Amino acid sequence: MKSLTASECAAWLAGHDDYLIVSHRRPDGDTLCSGAALCSALRRRGKSAWCLRNAELTETYRPYMEPYMEEGSAPHAVTVTVDVASEGLIPEGVGAPIALAIDHHPSNSRFADNLCLAAESSSCGELVMDIIRELCGNLTAEEARLLYIAVSTDTGCFQYSNTNPHTLRAAAELIEMGADNHEINTQFFRTFSHARLKLEGLMLSGMQYFREGKISATLVTREMLARCAAGESDCEDLAGIAGRAKGSLVSIMVREIGPGVSKVSVRTKPGYNASDICAVFGGGGHAMAAGATLNLPPEQALEKLLTAVYGLYPEL
Repeated sequence: MKSLTASECAAWLAGHDDYLIVSHRRPDGDTLCSGAALCSALRRRGKSAWCLRNAELTETYRPYMEPYMEEGSAPHAVTVTVDVASEGLIPEGVGAPIALAIDHHPSNSRFADNLCLAAESSSCGELVMDIIRELCGNLTAEEARLLYIAVSTDTGCFQYSNTNPHTLRAAAELIEMGADNHEINTQFFRTFSHARLKLEGLMLSGMQYFREGKISATLVTREMLARCAAGESDCEDLAGIAGRAKGSLVSIMVREIGPGVSKVSVRTKPGYNASDICAVFGGGGHAMAAGATLNLPPEQALEKLLTAVYGLYPEL
């Protein structure tokens, strides 16, 4: 595995062609829109480039991705992952080898032949912004819009603790280059379906607290989703809800994604490492935000998470 800077990554991309850009399982705004922006830039350089038609794409992001998603299933010469931290997050059907991984997760498992990693960045969008500058010299208004979505969604509209001065400077530049921050912020952070609001109500009413409120947790079961008539688009960015509780240092969201299978999302305050907690179960992410999948129903998955937290941080 070879490590590349943003400049070296751009040179590598310029030297190849026929790209498939891969987003991770249960894709979010960062993996999708960073990949789409990169796809746009590669096309401007005269390259053939397409984004994977991710089977788990929600309707929230479909309008932004549609111009870039692959047509047909013909193999591509070069596979590039964006915002994918490990092999386990690569969607089914994507064959090896992975020629290049562009990522910002410190826990990246180094699965690709080449890795461009910016662990100091709050989002992969910031890294892709630098790569596009090196590749094309500038960004189009469309690329700025896509990358603003990537940066803002991965920082919770700049509320999460991963937001830093570089994040805010990048966002300001993207607005100057054509991203409509008012439109994007309204769509992604201030407009919710009735089903989503009902689901949040159920989550909040069922919030659980442990260790005098230093740990907060919410469960999302399939039965809850059915009661609210909630779909995948209604489930985006639920992980931060438990962390709203005053005094919470570690927050956990457990979502039932299948019979006996739960997706766990952990958020932490400074001094507690979410990635270390999730690594106990083969997951990972960032110090303040990480995830893992457990082959357990939600209640049992929460018990396992709590045991791991108590073991790592007995002072809680």
